Amino acid sequence: MTDALKRLSDEGVAIWLDDLSRKRLNTGNLAELVQNKHVVGVTTNPTIFQKAIGGGDTSYDAQLRDLAVRKVTTDEAVRMITTSDVRDAADVLRPVYDASNGRDGRVSIEVDPRLAHETAATIAEAKQLWWLVDRPNVLIKIPATKAGLPAITEVIGKGISVNVTLIFSLERYRAVVDAYLAGLEQAKAKGLDLSAIESVASFFVSRVDTEIDKRLDKVGGDAKALRSKAALANARLAYQAYEEVFGSVDGTTAPGARWKALEAAGANPQRPLWASTGVKDPALPDTLYVTELVAPGTVNTMPEATLDATGDHGVVTAGTITDNYADAASVMAAIAAAGVDYDDVVQVLEDEGVEKFEQSWNELLDTVTASLASFAAEK
Repeated sequence: MTDALKRLSDEGVAIWLDDLSRKRLNTGNLAELVQNKHVVGVTTNPTIFQKAIGGGDTSYDAQLRDLAVRKVTTDEAVRMITTSDVRDAADVLRPVYDASNGRDGRVSIEVDPRLAHETAATIAEAKQLWWLVDRPNVLIKIPATKAGLPAITEVIGKGISVNVTLIFSLERYRAVVDAYLAGLEQAKAKGLDLSAIESVASFFVSRVDTEIDKRLDKVGGDAKALRSKAALANARLAYQAYEEVFGSVDGTTAPGARWKALEAAGANPQRPLWASTGVKDPALPDTLYVTELVAPGTVNTMPEATLDATGDHGVVTAGTITDNYADAASVMAAIAAAGVDYDDVVQVLEDEGVEKFEQSWNELLDTVTASLASFAAEK
């Protein structure tokens, strides 16, 4: 464990790995990251699985061969493969889950991205995945689309833990928090154990800079001075919104009455999770979206390259979120004054996010279809 990663953890930031593959599991690499680099969770998404399964990893061959013999459909095969990896990862992280009383040691798996705009189908898929993985430390990822919001409420209301993904806007983030609280209220009315329900809200970071910087470059002039500032400002204001509902650790911001009633019944706050934390612009520090987003009660899910960079040369200090609320508001106001339409930016990012995951899922389906056909043809 490096000093920087330990300091990050000590500041209340849970370090999760934004990657998973069967090779990582079979070689013991994931267990090693948990042991030595303070990793306490794992997130997956359709792109991660597409890269793992479509990247020529032969450790999937035995299962693919068995699935081919059984003549299962491609959709079923993909779910058997991905849930197997998630189940095994959950077992690796189970000691962390137990030691943290269920707070960490979590592994996320996403509903079929083709269902992102279908509420009922998303709910059905979330229930199926929860049953199929059958581990208490799994999180079902549901996108924060308009159709996803009521699905989040109903799934939480059934006692299923949820990672809400693809959040870009402050308005949508507040709606996600509201959906979570409504779900907890439903679960409470059913007499469910609220302490067993966990949730994180995945607020995407680097993609915000990528999109807004393109628009600032078109504006030109003094607007270029605002480049690479939007993502941090947006995330910091999201954490401010989090404190307005759940209260601050230091007690300077009191929790809202609605949350206090749920907390008294044993509920857990929905932690903000910083996603898309790998830096896209090579001109920026490679640890930017880690060291500048340090606050208690948060999660930072990192690609391994970002994890290694943070451990190698990251400088972690407290208060890089809460000490910068005024500056964050000023940055966002200046970006708006420069003519960048924030509402359009976040809608474009949401649409692209859903589209990219759906494209990755379709590529994964194509890969598995070809593999099944190849193994079925074996004599």
